Amino acid sequence: MDPSGAKAGEKVTVAAPDAGCNPRYGDNARIQVIVTDATGAEVVNTTAPMNDAGGFTYTFEVPARTAAGDAAVTAMPYNIDWCDDTGRNNRADGAAVTLLGASCAPPTKPLGITR
Repeated sequence: MDPSGAKAGEKVTVAAPDAGCNPRYGDNARIQVIVTDATGAEVVNTTAPMNDAGGFTYTFEVPARTAAGDAAVTAMPYNIDWCDDTGRNNRADGAAVTLLGASCAPPTKPLGITR
């Protein structure tokens, strides 16, 4: 995320490189970006394009209504069961796969909001 702090009206870019594990998200994959301000209010909740390997870049303008303080920015694949507890990969189309344990905590980064 760049920058790690901003004021209302300034632009913030959230990005991730392609994953090294071939997640196969598909041609129409989306990333969901949620920004929650210091009061707990969601000030951004949108989706943006993500490539098949999970890479994306999304830029947003900090809304005027965003409270000053520590905001949280979360970005994760949209409409995908990315933490499947059934013991099978729900995107592998029946292919035999070895699953590794993973954290189901949403990936969140802090964003300092100032006036």
